[in-house]
Amino acid sequence: MPPELNAVRTYLLALQDTICAALEREDGGKFQEDAWTRPEGGGGRSRVLSDGTLFEKAGVGFSHVSGATLPPSATASRPELTGKPFHALGVSLVIHPRNPYVPTVHMNVRFLIAGAKDASGPAIENPTWWFGGGFDLTPYYGFVEDATHWHRTARAACAPFGDDLYPRFKQWCDDYFFLKHRGEPRGIGGLFFDDFNAPGFAQSFALMRSVGDAFLPAYLPIVQRRKAMPFTGRERDFQLYRRGRYVEFNLVWDRGTHFGLQSGGRTESILMSLPPLVAWRYDWKPEPGSPEARLYEVFLKPKNWADET
Repeated sequence: MPPELNAVRTYLLALQDTICAALEREDGGKFQEDAWTRPEGGGGRSRVLSDGTLFEKAGVGFSHVSGATLPPSATASRPELTGKPFHALGVSLVIHPRNPYVPTVHMNVRFLIAGAKDASGPAIENPTWWFGGGFDLTPYYGFVEDATHWHRTARAACAPFGDDLYPRFKQWCDDYFFLKHRGEPRGIGGLFFDDFNAPGFAQSFALMRSVGDAFLPAYLPIVQRRKAMPFTGRERDFQLYRRGRYVEFNLVWDRGTHFGLQSGGRTESILMSLPPLVAWRYDWKPEPGSPEARLYEVFLKPKNWADET
């Protein structure tokens, strides 16, 4: 089955609508939509919910960009595609809740096709294509119940496509969302995959849909369990400090951020993943035995959460 760019686009637009509607119901606020285009080709629609009752900032973006030449971040591991025309489309979101007991979350699903004369029409000549994406959770105060639910939902999303995928994608996630300059993971992981095309287009597309559709069942039950928990300035200060790690990863290591900026994407839409408030402290360490220390000792260590009891 040849790649069907329009089918992927239709799914991604619907996924953005579904997720935004669910988040609006949970928060009570409304997303602001901002449609944009780029001179080189394509565009997108960015949606941001700011200063909500539950979500301090939630950004859910759809983009479909095209161009005559893939940027360096996309060809670093595929030099044979250097200079090739491309289409890249996806949905990406980051949610920064107000309550420190509700985790920050990231999700992305994407499709790239390159080397085609016209990837939006019928004359696709020997294209190279692949899917990628996943989701990962960044708690500030960890709960075993939340971690096991998150990873079991991730495992269930992969299960129809082979028992080997979840362990492989979980390990990939643990390795990818790691701050090398800090020597620590960003959170408790989840799924991450890229360059996925081995089963053919139909099965690869089905996997991407399964991951995208699993996001709300994975995240909303955690939100609903934690959103009413009382907190003080101590928890809020720690949340802002840990958000700094999120900013560092996105700006220093994240390939999606690099691809967006290098491909001439809209900067405001690319950086809408950043939190509205953040703090850094010089050489700060949590007090031994504190709830903050428990995050480092228990949750910021790779673990097979899906099998925890």
